[in-house]
Formats: sequence, structure tokens, C-alpha cells
Amino acid sequence: MAGGYIYLMTNLSRRPIYCGVTNDLVRRVYAHRERLIPNAYTGKYRLFRLVYYEVHATMPIAIQREKNIKHWSREWKAALVDEMNPEWRDLWFEVAQSPF
Repeated sequence: MAGGYIYLMTNLSRRPIYCGVTNDLVRRVYAHRERLIPNAYTGKYRLFRLVYYEVHATMPIAIQREKNIKHWSREWKAALVDEMNPEWRDLWFEVAQSPF
């Protein structure tokens, strides 16, 4: 079992790209998709597509990675997605069925 995850979410237009961190990827992405977090940035901009994630051994490592990525330009974040998910598919259905 992983200690933490970072993830990137976007909408159909791929703008903007949101970076988050969690210890439970399925629960957190579900909360974004179902708008369970009142007034959340992801809800405001309809960022319901999970397009990238990373698994980290500990939460402190995941938190540091998230902080780094949040300072990146949009182009760098897009390149990160392109590397793992060139079609920018919504990975939610794969993640929801995985044994995280």
C-alpha cells in the first residue's frame, strides 16, 4: 500500500490543470467528481477528469512532489500528462477498479 499520491485533474478543454495530494486516491478523486467538497476549485472549473497520478512511498514525499508541481508552468504539467497519458484519457475508471 502506498503512503501518498499526487494527481492531476482537468476538464474536457484541458484548462486548467489542478494538482492535488492524498493518501487515498480513489476516495479523493471520487469526492472531486461528485462535488462533495463545497466551493472546491475543481468543482468551480469542472475539473472531473483524472489525467495523471503518481504513487509515493510516504505522504511527506508526495506532499513535496505536489508542492514542486504546483510551481510548474502549465506547459510542464501538460508534458507530464503527455508522458503517462498521451490521449489525456480519464483514468478514473481504471483507478476506481484498482486495488489501491
